[in-house]
Amino acid sequence: MIYHSLGRTTVQVSEICLGCLPFGSTTEPKEACSIIDRSIDAGVNFFDTANAYGCGRSEEVTGAALKANGKRAKIVLATKVHWRMADDDPNAAGNSRRHIIEQCEASLQRLQTDYIDLYQIHRPQSDTPIDETLRALDDLIRAGKVRYIGCSTFAAWQVVESLWVAKELGLNRFVCEQPPYNLLDRRIERELLPMAQTYGFAVIPWSPIGGGLLTGKYRRDKMPKTGRFADVSALPPEIARRLTPGLFDLVDKLDPIAAEKGCTLAQLALAWVVGRRGVTSPIIGPRTMEQFEENLSALEVELTDEDLAQIDELVPPGSMISPFYEADFGPHVHRCL
Repeated sequence: MIYHSLGRTTVQVSEICLGCLPFGSTTEPKEACSIIDRSIDAGVNFFDTANAYGCGRSEEVTGAALKANGKRAKIVLATKVHWRMADDDPNAAGNSRRHIIEQCEASLQRLQTDYIDLYQIHRPQSDTPIDETLRALDDLIRAGKVRYIGCSTFAAWQVVESLWVAKELGLNRFVCEQPPYNLLDRRIERELLPMAQTYGFAVIPWSPIGGGLLTGKYRRDKMPKTGRFADVSALPPEIARRLTPGLFDLVDKLDPIAAEKGCTLAQLALAWVVGRRGVTSPIIGPRTMEQFEENLSALEVELTDEDLAQIDELVPPGSMISPFYEADFGPHVHRCL
């Protein structure tokens, strides 16, 4: 296992991050614990979850597993805050000071830990001043409850604004950004990746295999009866529109490249993200042990310059076939400072 610095920090994280989204929902706790133990044995020391995953259930299962195996101290444990946690409380969502501090306390309890290594803002919110968000996070760091802070699916300008505000106010700054990045959506290459390299940000991509769309399971003339995209009518519009004609074309054209490398389509897609310049640690989200082993083996896939050139012809740098990089990109309602 190769390890990389988490941005400008000297904290070392594994070249893949174990995403805990399925744990406690599509993955039963017993199997989740087995996947966690296996990942640690394989050298994975970076875990990512969120308060909203299963409305806290993912954190509970992850925390219980780490307590049972006694490996918490060896893990760089990340979680996130932003999404709604209760339907009957208008303040139970967002990036306000109130919500951040309340949810940090709740996450600490669910994770059965005294501190969170990396606490991330799950999405930007244009009607909450970034200085309010950063002050709340800074207070959590100073209280010893959080060690580092980051953001997820922010626009490049929003990240730079956060750096400016943190500098002006003498607050702790974000050390990483967690954007979507895969062969279906390369738009972060336009501004976000260069920005991250310029300012020393770790980049922790989510959905490196397109939420399963790059596994080869979904074909134009052969859609599975089970799985996340099996019933398109039940999906939120922002997820359903990822099933584009271009997706099916790309999957068909990637097949021979994967066959030549002797790997699965999912392994090819993951290996491509792992090897991208500026990427720190892509997040995998295995539901089963079999999927974890497949993801782990992707680290053995070596892509040549010729392979990368072939892929660039199919998906030009900075282009998008299916939309993943979408959020509240502003402008802000309230100016900062």
